[in-house]
Amino acid sequence: MHRKNNLRGNNLNFAVEAQNLTKIFGSFTAVNDISFKVKKGEVYGFLGANGAGKTTTIRILCGLLEPTKGDAIVAGYSVKKDPEEIKKKLGYMSQKFALYTNLTAAENIEFYGGIYGMKDDDIKVRSKEVMHQLGLDETADRLVSGIAGGIRQRIALACAIAHRPEIVFLDEPTAGVDPILRRKFWEIIDNISKQGTTVFVTTHYMDEVENCGRISLMDGGKIIAEGNIRELKNHAFKLPVYEMETEDVSKAYKLLAGDAEIGEVSMHGAMLHVISGILMETLQDKISGLLNKAGIIHGRLSISQPTMEDVFVKLVRK
Repeated sequence: MHRKNNLRGNNLNFAVEAQNLTKIFGSFTAVNDISFKVKKGEVYGFLGANGAGKTTTIRILCGLLEPTKGDAIVAGYSVKKDPEEIKKKLGYMSQKFALYTNLTAAENIEFYGGIYGMKDDDIKVRSKEVMHQLGLDETADRLVSGIAGGIRQRIALACAIAHRPEIVFLDEPTAGVDPILRRKFWEIIDNISKQGTTVFVTTHYMDEVENCGRISLMDGGKIIAEGNIRELKNHAFKLPVYEMETEDVSKAYKLLAGDAEIGEVSMHGAMLHVISGILMETLQDKISGLLNKAGIIHGRLSISQPTMEDVFVKLVRK
């Protein structure tokens, strides 16, 4: 699904155009010949396990690391030729964004606005705007040292977007945040995108990428697939996915996984997932026959909608 791209640098439709990006550290290839494009104003996700190459890629795109090979055009500038110009056009929130705990939330936002060259009057106005936008009005005058982690993440995002960047890069922005605050954070990201800002976000939370317009799946420094949610699911699963509850999922898996006629079998919590080209009723009869013979109590097959975790596991196994 992944395509090679021709870099032009003057394409008004794309915020990011990467071609053959490679980063090698000694004998280790962290990013391996990847190419992709990010449309202006979209939420583009990089999904992968820890160590897949996501953070290294984002640091290259932010002008913080020079690629060993290849190039990328970010906000109209080359990461190899004009990294300093790129830094002026973007906002960057890393996994461990540095907030000053002895400053208030508002003071942190104003400080970072100053770093990006904003004028004092504009900083004051913009600080209030982003705090209201991100639901931080009540924390404006509180010291960061006394603010909970999930709210700190929002303050960090406010710092990253205060100077009105064309593109904001968010590297694992919800790591360590509870599910409710994660959901709120993604609502904020969606609103930022709707206002015209391009959002490039990395995550290892499989459910979070459902919020992205398009996604790249990374594994071992390579992009193994790219597309929207529907495209990725159709690419990964050409055949129906069924699920079944059993009394002993581990025993049932070991029994069924060795039968090539059944198809591909995997465990998902207490459920068995089966990918098969056999008609559902025929498959049910075959599985039931084997499980009944082994004395394993089980339910009936039902059609399952694959999750992005299913997609990732399926494609990584190839």
